[in-house]
Amino acid sequence: MDPTKLVTAPFTKALPKIELHAHLSGSISRQCLHDLWLQKCTADPTFSLEDPLLAMPPGKVDYTLETFFNTFSNLTYHLLTDLPSIKYATTAVLTDFLRDGVKYLELRTIPRSTPGFTKEAYLSTILSTITAFQSANPALTTRLILSIDRGHHSAPDASAIVDLALSLKPLVVGVDIAGNPSKGDVAIFGPALAKAKAGGLGVTVHFGEVKTPAREGELETLLGFGPDRLGHVIHVGEDIKREITDDVGFFCSPVSNEYLIAAEHFDLTRADVVDICREGVRVIFGGEEEKKRLYRLLDEFEAGYRE
Repeated sequence: MDPTKLVTAPFTKALPKIELHAHLSGSISRQCLHDLWLQKCTADPTFSLEDPLLAMPPGKVDYTLETFFNTFSNLTYHLLTDLPSIKYATTAVLTDFLRDGVKYLELRTIPRSTPGFTKEAYLSTILSTITAFQSANPALTTRLILSIDRGHHSAPDASAIVDLALSLKPLVVGVDIAGNPSKGDVAIFGPALAKAKAGGLGVTVHFGEVKTPAREGELETLLGFGPDRLGHVIHVGEDIKREITDDVGFFCSPVSNEYLIAAEHFDLTRADVVDICREGVRVIFGGEEEKKRLYRLLDEFEAGYRE
């Protein structure tokens, strides 16, 4: 690798990358949602949901958090109503990350149930899809993080999710607090997160993604849980900064493009970008052997990349 050359799209595409903040449902491409919509329409001519490609036209990217949550409520979850659709979408998401040069992926999802399937069946479908995909595509290692929905889950719900996560190790490597940041009292999740950490799970939390938290002192409460990683960290005060990443689908930004944008915005060199990748490897939840594999891939890339 010539560190004097500019960071380019081919460089970031070839870079062996990790992705640690990918929501499964939020990583589903518009085309995949459209495909699922077509399948539903074919199976049921009375299916009346709007075509995702009309609701989210290709090329439109100026979405707000409110739009994001409305889309999940009104569109995405209405398409993921059966296990074959879950499997189809999961495979599509994994394929997109593989094609973008991602070598290690931590997907996160809220355990869901519907009249057609249980939470256990939902997670079993995702994990079996991940296992089959990894068997066919060993270049990409994928692990799962189970999310606690702050706006809908109670303390007992959170504890049950942690129990699920513990029972599904090692494919499940952590738990997360997610959901609408304007709702809920995160303080109730302290015991569940303590149980997760005691059981060897990683803990990550959505942090500072909106200007005004649901409750005063919320960020301090989240830090008090001792999380292993923080997601977002956008709207924080200087005191928080002293103490102390987006998705490929709905927000339309492959990981390689995020590296390119960061390099252009912050005037990063190729060496800077590789160093950032190395720092990311340090905080994965996937274990020491996986870290060694990723460091080796970065060493090989640094030694062998010629463009």
